[in-house]
Amino acid sequence: MSGIIVDGLRWEVRVRGAGVPLLLLHGFTGRGSGWGAHATALARQFRLLVVDLPGHGRSGIPRDPARAGVERTADDLATILRRHGCAPAHVVGYSLGARIALRLAVEHPNVVRRLVLESPSAGLSTEVERRARRASDGDLAERLERDGIEAFVDEWQRQPVFASHAALPPARAARLRAERLRNRPAGLAASLRGAGQGAMEPLRDRLGGVAAPTLVIAGALDPSGRTRAETVAAGIPGARLEVVDGAGHTPHLETPRRFRSLVTAFLKEDSAA
Repeated sequence: MSGIIVDGLRWEVRVRGAGVPLLLLHGFTGRGSGWGAHATALARQFRLLVVDLPGHGRSGIPRDPARAGVERTADDLATILRRHGCAPAHVVGYSLGARIALRLAVEHPNVVRRLVLESPSAGLSTEVERRARRASDGDLAERLERDGIEAFVDEWQRQPVFASHAALPPARAARLRAERLRNRPAGLAASLRGAGQGAMEPLRDRLGGVAAPTLVIAGALDPSGRTRAETVAAGIPGARLEVVDGAGHTPHLETPRRFRSLVTAFLKEDSAA
C-alpha cells in the first residue's frame, strides 16, 4: 500500500518485511525514504511501516496547519497502525518524529509496544516560550513561501544545531540536502506553523504516563538537544538514556552503525522478554 486517506488527508505509507511491526517517523524537512539503509536493515527483522509526515514527501498538505500538528498526526498514526493490523508496534521517531511518537505513546498507549526517541522534546514549558517560538516559526514559514525551497534549506542547514554535519561524508550530506529540496514549500510551511514546538501541547507533565519501555538517544555534540532528551528520559518511568559520542542532533546520520546497534539491541529485548 502506498497512499491512504485518514480523516480527509492523504498519507504516504510504505509497508515491507515481516514480524513484529515497527513504525519509523522522520524529522522536519525529511521524508520516509530518508531512513535509507536503516529501513533496509530493519525490514529484515520487522514488519516495517515508513510514512511521510503531513506536509512532507508525498503525503498531503493540509489547508489548516493545525491538521499537520503533533496531536492530529499522532491520532492519524494510531488509525494507520490499526488499519494495517499493526497495533501495538515498536515506534522509532527522530526530532519532530520523536515528538509525535511521544504524543502517540501518551495518548494511544495501546498501539505502542516499545518506544525509541532520538533527539526528542516534550515541548516548551511556558506560554511565553511557546508564543515566541510560534512567532519565530511563522516568520520562517513566510520566508520559505516568499523565497522558495532552496533559500530555505540553505538557512535551515546553517542552524547551530546542525554544525556537526560539517563532518558528514560528502555523499551523505548531498543526499540529505537533496531530500530536503524535494519537499514543497507549502507543506513545510504548514508543518512549521502546525507542528512546531510552540504549537504543540507540552507533554512534560504527562511523561509519567508513558507505559512502553523507552530508549532515548541524544548526541553528545548537541548540548541543548541532550538537555531536552535528559528531561524526557527522566520523566518516563524506567526510560534508558544513551548519549552517542561523535554525534550531534542526528545520530542516525552521523553515527549510523552505533545508532542502529542501539535500536536493534533495545527492540530485541522485547523478544527476549
